[in-house]
Amino acid sequence: MSHSSPTSVNTNTIKFGTDGWRGVIAAEFTFERLTLVAPLAAQVLAHTYGDTASNRTVVVGYDRRFLSEDFARATADAVTAAGFDVLLSEGYAPTPAFSWAAKQHHALGALVITASHNPGRYSGLKVKGAFGGSVAPAVTQQIEALLRQGVTIQATPGTLQTFDPWLGYCNELRTKVAIDKIREAIQQGKITVFADVMHGAAAGGLARLLDAPVRELHSKRDPLFGGGAPEPLPRYLSEFFEQVKTYRRENSTGLSVGLVFDGDSDRIAAVDGQGNFLSSQILIPILLEHLVARRGYSGEFIKTISGSDLMPKVAALFDLPVFETPIGYKYIADRMLETKVLLGGEESGGIGYGNHIPERDALLSALYVLEAIVESGKDLSDLYRNLQERTGFFAEYDRIDLPLASMDARSRLLHQLETQPLAEVAGKKVVDCLTGDGYKLRLEDGSWLLIRFSGTEPVLRLYCEAATLEQVHKTLEWAKEWASQA
Repeated sequence: MSHSSPTSVNTNTIKFGTDGWRGVIAAEFTFERLTLVAPLAAQVLAHTYGDTASNRTVVVGYDRRFLSEDFARATADAVTAAGFDVLLSEGYAPTPAFSWAAKQHHALGALVITASHNPGRYSGLKVKGAFGGSVAPAVTQQIEALLRQGVTIQATPGTLQTFDPWLGYCNELRTKVAIDKIREAIQQGKITVFADVMHGAAAGGLARLLDAPVRELHSKRDPLFGGGAPEPLPRYLSEFFEQVKTYRRENSTGLSVGLVFDGDSDRIAAVDGQGNFLSSQILIPILLEHLVARRGYSGEFIKTISGSDLMPKVAALFDLPVFETPIGYKYIADRMLETKVLLGGEESGGIGYGNHIPERDALLSALYVLEAIVESGKDLSDLYRNLQERTGFFAEYDRIDLPLASMDARSRLLHQLETQPLAEVAGKKVVDCLTGDGYKLRLEDGSWLLIRFSGTEPVLRLYCEAATLEQVHKTLEWAKEWASQA
């Protein structure tokens, strides 16, 4: 039973973004606020998925951030007190492991304590549905509505059990790839695998999945993430690049690859045998080819508006239908629930698969990357070059986040784009403009610039793909200059 009552805790600033509620620990993200939100989230999960779930169980999991296990325990206690049965994780694990657990245990869903790739001062709560993926915005809006109403729940307490989330998750992932073939290649020295887990929840995961040696960096728990953020971007990976390059200098035989995981292991990047960074703009085309040509899979390919033009060109090689969404994995997940999908991926490293759950999963992506290398006998960059040659498409890509002076400056730029559309960018004529998510300007030479605004802060996100890196940077500089004049 639930009823409304006045509460002394300010819940107005509890807002769910594209993937959960995040806040600075001890300022916005507190035990008091979390234990108000969690039972309401469980109630909304019951209301949304109660007909499909076979019990009143909610999975509760967490990452390796500061106080994560304590936040998870408080969440579990609050949800149990509200009349739900709770499966509480025995330890940290990847967010996709908890999404899988929700589906495997036919639960109402999962509540995961994580702030993903944010800096160390943040924590957060991700809400996952019974189907094994992020809930729709309509679901989190219901949670916010109950908070505003001051609803509290009184019920006969449920039960609380603990479980090992790695067990079922690893067993499931191993069924997706030729695990014996990868293990054998590692044991025979045909491939050396490096992993930068960025002090996050993927720590120990790859070695556990493969039951083979993996050279893992930043395995120790560090809630400050070495002073950076657990995000798979080149600026945080200099030590990892050096490790892979040093190995290559000292070992001329065999293939090598580096795999990078974000804080809660739902996003991936890679490093080739020479120590070069490969974003998912490069990995997605490689994975597409691998899944179709070597695994014989088919289905729709989903990309976001910021995905490289190489992606649809590779899809065309194999007659795969392509569906484009706004940026945000939730749009990909929604589509995955509607139709037969091969793969859905976003430029920031989130990749999911139609033969699994509608969820980004970095460890599954890592296994497919390893399988592609082992079965082809080629370095990642050679696989990429081969696709460029086959499609005749060669391009470079980069993006920058540009802080603006204020939300007023943001409004002025937005107004300018709406009322005075850009006809020219960096001396090149604009031939097309897509406005589904920001402003994607396609230029006369085939390059493109995407201008997007953060919904919550005065930040301009600029994305560009062009024939050369010099041209990419010239276009991004032009966009920065344009933005500064508003």
